[in-house]
Amino acid sequence: MKKMVLGLAALAGATLLASPAFAALKVGDKAPGFSIPVATNGVVSTFSLQDALKSGPVVVYFYPKAFTGGCSLEAHQFSEAIPKFEAKHVTVVGVSTDEIGTLQKFSKEVCQGKFPVGADTKAVVTKAYDAQMGTMNMSNRISYVVGTNGKIAFVHDSGDASTHVSTLLQAVDAGK
Repeated sequence: MKKMVLGLAALAGATLLASPAFAALKVGDKAPGFSIPVATNGVVSTFSLQDALKSGPVVVYFYPKAFTGGCSLEAHQFSEAIPKFEAKHVTVVGVSTDEIGTLQKFSKEVCQGKFPVGADTKAVVTKAYDAQMGTMNMSNRISYVVGTNGKIAFVHDSGDASTHVSTLLQAVDAGK
């Protein structure tokens, strides 16, 4: 019984640490620069935040794992909304700790080839953005709008995959 109680306490603690409310850069913080391998419609290239910011704001969205229910829903919603982001000169990039081979398939099948998804296999970018899920090598579901000045303009920190795209579009429409 004692082991079960300790196990439940440890699980509760891990859940709290993984909770989105405990992680996030703040509006006005300098966005960490990064360059990672990405897949777009199955084609691998390199995404550089600094280069992308030359064209306008960037949505950097972190998600736990490709081909899971919430992550597929979110990626599909982003793919459907890409024309709206592009109309505002906003670039979208998804980031997970998945391998690039997995993301090549994910970018074609779920993202419909509309935006890049990046492989942060060692969670370097994920950690820099305070998006790591507890101590696991996995990202929390958190999205940032990075302004052309290189600072965080907006943060959406919610485990609910269905709210990220609409909330980010509202933020971009409001000039965040």
